[in-house]
Amino acid sequence: MKKWLSGFISLALVGALAACGGGGTDNNNASQPEGGSESAPEAVTIKVGATPVPHAQILEHIKPALAEEGVNLEIVEFTDYQMPNTQVDSKELDANFFQHQPYLDGEINARGLELEPVIAVHIEPLGVYSRTITSIDELKDGVVVAIPNDPTNLGRALSLLSKNGVIKLEDENKLEATTRDIVENPKNLKFQDVDAAMLPRMLDEMDLAVINTNYALEADLDPTKDSLLLEDKDNPYANLLVARPDNKDSDAIQKLAKALTTEDVRSFIEQEFGGAVVPAF
Repeated sequence: MKKWLSGFISLALVGALAACGGGGTDNNNASQPEGGSESAPEAVTIKVGATPVPHAQILEHIKPALAEEGVNLEIVEFTDYQMPNTQVDSKELDANFFQHQPYLDGEINARGLELEPVIAVHIEPLGVYSRTITSIDELKDGVVVAIPNDPTNLGRALSLLSKNGVIKLEDENKLEATTRDIVENPKNLKFQDVDAAMLPRMLDEMDLAVINTNYALEADLDPTKDSLLLEDKDNPYANLLVARPDNKDSDAIQKLAKALTTEDVRSFIEQEFGGAVVPAF
């Protein structure tokens, strides 16, 4: 009797353990999705420096689309033209969006920065503005004209004035012309070169100012309505997405470049800026 009872208990224990073991395996398999050891790739965050208008506005517009592509876009706004380049070069930023090719070339040559263009996005025609006159024909002798102080935009400003007969340059297509290149100045204009960001404020002090469109828009100036002269849209000054040689071909930067040049962005630029900013793609 004792032997029979002992054998019965042993068989019962074996059966119970087998049942528990089998049930545990089934439950584990059920809780693991197929390929459960693999996890979805984490979203990548990239930091992009930009001037507020229109660059940061365009970047804000594409943030949702980029997020769907697994790229979180962090926008860092600047009001000057130097820090965005130095911070990309030093890897504090992943990319920037504010400048054209001639300015980028000048920065690279002057400061030894390792930067490369990724894609052209839009053109911002340079304009001439005044608070005191409503036509360039009203310009008086000897007045002071404020122009950007960085070499490429200074030359660009003088070229715009030369092409419209206000002055005459020896070569009006010279990208880095200076006031020394002026061969005719019939109005005896005096030129004061200042930081580009300061130009809208100079309108209350100067008779004339040549202003980059991004700063004009920030100052609530409409280039298509308020400018006395406006640069032709067919020029080499398309604004670029810029990165470094070591990251320009990365998946995240290429997704950003693609997002900046969609038909949706074209429509946004055309509707939001009404011709003051022109798509370059």
